[in-house]
Amino acid sequence: MIAPVGKATFILKTEQYFPVPRKQAFSFFEDPRNLFGITPGWLDFRMDGSDAFTAVSEGAKFSYRIRWLGIGMGWRSKIVNYRPPDEFTDIQILGPYRSWQHTHRFESRGQGTFMTDEVRYTLPFSWMGTFSHTVFIKKQLRDIFCYRAAKILEWVNQQENSTR
Repeated sequence: MIAPVGKATFILKTEQYFPVPRKQAFSFFEDPRNLFGITPGWLDFRMDGSDAFTAVSEGAKFSYRIRWLGIGMGWRSKIVNYRPPDEFTDIQILGPYRSWQHTHRFESRGQGTFMTDEVRYTLPFSWMGTFSHTVFIKKQLRDIFCYRAAKILEWVNQQENSTR
């Protein structure tokens, strides 16, 4: 679900359940190397070499490059509100959005984990940003998070198969 909350500001919220313990799920998401496998290839996601081995922790910073709308661009993020195994947030320091705040929350449910992703983002260029969101950004973000959900399920299936 993507909902507008103000001028050129939106919230994307996704939820997913998977049958792995919360600590295991959190551990997967706090390893930046796993971003490569859950990011669509068309984004051409590349992390600065050393950052891929940086542990996610309060204040950790990451630099990467993406190809968005055919244009290569840098993106820098910082981890805040790091509270394992409950949640952490990455905020954009530099990138295509005026602001980007992505909170990952993990809750134990039965034998598994219920994960909520909430992205609050503001686009640049006021009405042009809002128009761009309507025309293609909203769909791209949905596609990215749908791809991600499918790849997470693949990871879960690998975990289940390795324990059998």
